[in-house]
Amino acid sequence: MRVIIMGCGRVGATLATQLVGEGHDVRLVDRRPAARALLPPGFPGDFLVGSGFSRSVLEAAGIVHADAFVAVTSLDNSNVVSARTAKETYRVPIVLARVHDPRRAGIYQDLGIPTVSGVRWAVSRIHQMLLHRHLTPELVFGNGETLLVRSELPAYLTGRRLTEFDVDGEIRVVEVTRAGRSLLPAHGAPAEPGDLVTFAVAATALGRLRGFLDKELGT
Repeated sequence: MRVIIMGCGRVGATLATQLVGEGHDVRLVDRRPAARALLPPGFPGDFLVGSGFSRSVLEAAGIVHADAFVAVTSLDNSNVVSARTAKETYRVPIVLARVHDPRRAGIYQDLGIPTVSGVRWAVSRIHQMLLHRHLTPELVFGNGETLLVRSELPAYLTGRRLTEFDVDGEIRVVEVTRAGRSLLPAHGAPAEPGDLVTFAVAATALGRLRGFLDKELGT
């Protein structure tokens, strides 16, 4: 993915380092030239000095072709304005923002922008949301170790027992929405076309769940 991160503080620098280590194309934007010092020596991503409000800076960072935009500065107002610009002006597919004041979280929610808070938790949560974006998080427990996520089951799983999707200690089916109605799956109940399934999943097992849901019949 091409990811633009606005803010090269502890969260931005840590997330950027993790993403480039996984082979992603990362571009950082920060007002402070000295913020580059938080990046490790030889950091392969781009670092641009400027404001996340500036369209010329954002376009120089490649926002027109970006897959994701993450706003993690120390200012909530800056994060919400730049995240909204990325989402509404440039139609970036994934837009995430850090929020420091929980009372402001509703503003982001109304704009359809997922938020995170806290340094260590924020890096982990943003990373999960970037790489597992088709698994919509409903709730997060503890410090992000366990999540409730929802996903429509692929057609090739139709007819399989829902309990077959459980993996002890990692993944469990807890609810199914079928034809607009929610139900708790009975033991042995088969999956039906269009089922929207809620999974309780360990954060460390998101990749396993994603691989299972992405699998194509016969592969």
